[in-house]
Amino acid sequence: MYNAEKYVGATIESVIKQTYPNWEMIIVDDGSKDGGADIVSGYASKDPRIKLVHQKNGGSAAARNNGIRRAAGQYIALLDADDLWFPNFLEAQLNFMEKTNSLLVYSSHTRIDENSKEILEPFIVPKIVDYHDLLKSCAISCLTGLYNIEPYGKVYLREAFKSLRDDYIYWLEIIKKVKVAYGNTEVLAQYRVLQNSVSRNKTNVIKPQFMVYYKVEQLGLLKSVYYLSQWAIFGYRKYRK
Repeated sequence: MYNAEKYVGATIESVIKQTYPNWEMIIVDDGSKDGGADIVSGYASKDPRIKLVHQKNGGSAAARNNGIRRAAGQYIALLDADDLWFPNFLEAQLNFMEKTNSLLVYSSHTRIDENSKEILEPFIVPKIVDYHDLLKSCAISCLTGLYNIEPYGKVYLREAFKSLRDDYIYWLEIIKKVKVAYGNTEVLAQYRVLQNSVSRNKTNVIKPQFMVYYKVEQLGLLKSVYYLSQWAIFGYRKYRK
């Protein structure tokens, strides 16, 4: 959570309303300057499953790692402070994980604006992706991924990337361990598209995306350029409609 006073209450409510009750919600305040922490404190005082953690501003990767380190459960899900889960999200994803006998699942979602109005068309995910698919385009939106840590343990984000491509690298790290991820085509969440979002400006993301291929995955220059072009094409299609 960073300066999400306007949205964090609705995000928390979307978790409280889950039909699956055995969750813990660790909210990491990444040095916010607004009143978001007070809103979270109010919820935490009423529900012991909700925990508030403060840290100096370090970017989303550091904040997510802070939460992952503290997480006590078998499953890890990431949820930004302005996104929303439908009430059946956790139950549906856990059932889907059991049905597919998988360790990493994700789902389709709608897209909403600052005023919670639905925009574009719902993002309907492919039913299965592997490492090479993920290099071309990330079908695993941050708010819908669910990872079972039991076989391979917790995975952490690259804090050097701050708030750019950190979650993308996270999914790449996991899929290299689990080999494939399964997509639930059911729409189970709402992703908020903010015009001032760091990752929304694709121009700012091009260099970090290339560095993921070239430095992190060490694919070499030609392959890095190839996958960057594929990412650009898929990204254009994703936000065109």
